Amino acid sequence: MTVPATSKSEFAEQGYTLARGLFSKQEVEALRAHFHRVNRDHHRASDNITDASDPLARYPRVMQPHRWDETSLNWMIDPRLNQWMRAILGREPYAVQTMFYFKPPGARGQALHQDQFYLRVDPGTCVAAWLAIDRCDEANGCLRIVPGTHDIPVLCTLDADTEVSFTADTVELPPGYEPIPLIMEPGDVLFFNGQLVHGSYPNSTADRFRRAMIGHYIVGEAEAVAKWYHPVLRMDGSEINLGVSEQGGPCGVWVERDGEQVAVLEGLETRQEHRSRRRA
Repeated sequence: MTVPATSKSEFAEQGYTLARGLFSKQEVEALRAHFHRVNRDHHRASDNITDASDPLARYPRVMQPHRWDETSLNWMIDPRLNQWMRAILGREPYAVQTMFYFKPPGARGQALHQDQFYLRVDPGTCVAAWLAIDRCDEANGCLRIVPGTHDIPVLCTLDADTEVSFTADTVELPPGYEPIPLIMEPGDVLFFNGQLVHGSYPNSTADRFRRAMIGHYIVGEAEAVAKWYHPVLRMDGSEINLGVSEQGGPCGVWVERDGEQVAVLEGLETRQEHRSRRRA
């Protein structure tokens, strides 16, 4: 397997790059079946969803399965993910999180956000590896990203509309910054920078899931990450001791300079403490 030379420049310039068909149809089908067994046999509530009529109450996202599930751990440190991240980052990352999203028909989406808001990597930022388990399109709530926002600071958060988002925080974007849909096929992996603004709309289909397996990684020179993401693993599965970063602090706000909107660290995050359990 060879990582295209354009992927590194695309990641640097736009904040993301897409690896088409990185995992096979058989591997994706095995992950899909595995997590439906997890949901059936070890149902784990998450996100404080208590309304039984909510599709996400029946199919909650699975948080940090690599801590107790060998299949998840093996995926998290898969050599293909490592090879791509080494190519686009210039060095091997550390692994800190896994999640599995079911996003069944009728499920809410997730408001625009930045992963670094939660992980608080210091110094540097985090990187997501987002594996499509199903075809992801606008109808079933595909991921939407705002290219180029990887160069802005972590923005101050606002209350999200929880009628359409299962998480309660979001970020504000000025005119000219529009989220674009990413159409992905099963086996495709999107790698994106932790500052990149992204989210998704609800799944408006009647019979299609939009499942995804996600890993979060941190740059290899990092010295600290938020407490939730410990223990930190090397890509061979061994643990490495890093510090615990503080929550809250300065955050980005939009101001006009020379006729353009730019994000500057002139705000103060006051919502971190009670939102931190949302975990990206």
